[in-house]
Amino acid sequence: MAKVAVVGVGAIGSVLAALLEATGKHQITLCTRRPLAGLAVTTPDGVVDVTAVNRTEPGLAEPVDWVLVATKTFDAAGAAAWLPALCAQGARVAVVQNGVEHRDRFAAHLSQERILPVIIDCQVERRADGRVFQRSEAHLFVETGAAGREFAQLFAGSKADVQLTEDFVTAAWRKLSFNSAGVVCALTNSPSGVLHDEELGALAVGIAAECIAVAQAEGAKLEEGTAQRVLEGYRAQAPDSVNSLLADRLAGRAMEIDARNGVIVRRGDRHGIPTPLNRMAVALLKNMKREEP
Repeated sequence: MAKVAVVGVGAIGSVLAALLEATGKHQITLCTRRPLAGLAVTTPDGVVDVTAVNRTEPGLAEPVDWVLVATKTFDAAGAAAWLPALCAQGARVAVVQNGVEHRDRFAAHLSQERILPVIIDCQVERRADGRVFQRSEAHLFVETGAAGREFAQLFAGSKADVQLTEDFVTAAWRKLSFNSAGVVCALTNSPSGVLHDEELGALAVGIAAECIAVAQAEGAKLEEGTAQRVLEGYRAQAPDSVNSLLADRLAGRAMEIDARNGVIVRRGDRHGIPTPLNRMAVALLKNMKREEP
């Protein structure tokens, strides 16, 4: 049994909590800004009611063995406020977020060896009424090593598929290549079905291709044809699937523009790789964010 805190209980944080609950062996703390009346996640196998302590004040949190950070990427400072109390006895921190800059976001708050970057691949939506719907199984990718193995053990007995990899760089950029194309859904205010349109599908492939070019310059080993497979992945989803970028736009929340597409532009500039489609998408989405009520 371990004491595990989940910081940020949105769609992904809710799934992580449900998976921990499914093991039947952990003490779970949910760290949120506002009190939770409860947490129930509708999974492919049924509804999981999470039994947990809910904390809303960082200073009142108690030390745990593991912290799972599942906040939005732009809220690293808010998540870090929980760490002094939660990590008082040396807890490791798994950063389960989008993008490729997991360690960078928390470098000012923790030593690098205490941070475990985690990539999660799971179709999940948190509806406006707070209900959480997990459409697919959760696949998690972590670095091979003692911390990665300990993290994987947290989910033993659940349906989480935790894979240890020697090449986390490739795993992270592979996920980002998929996420990058999702900006088309956010720009059109439409779920995944919109990518069956030939012109928009071609645009998604172009956006992913730019990401892949930058990824390869960063050392990721992404195969030829990855961009087309990204499009095939979206087209294989239920037409009404909503990615997190679109969900945030529809709800009027801040969006992870920088972590999903902005980083491609920034890293592309570093390597001298043109990324005009991603640059345009970032500029448009930022402008729409300012204009929307």
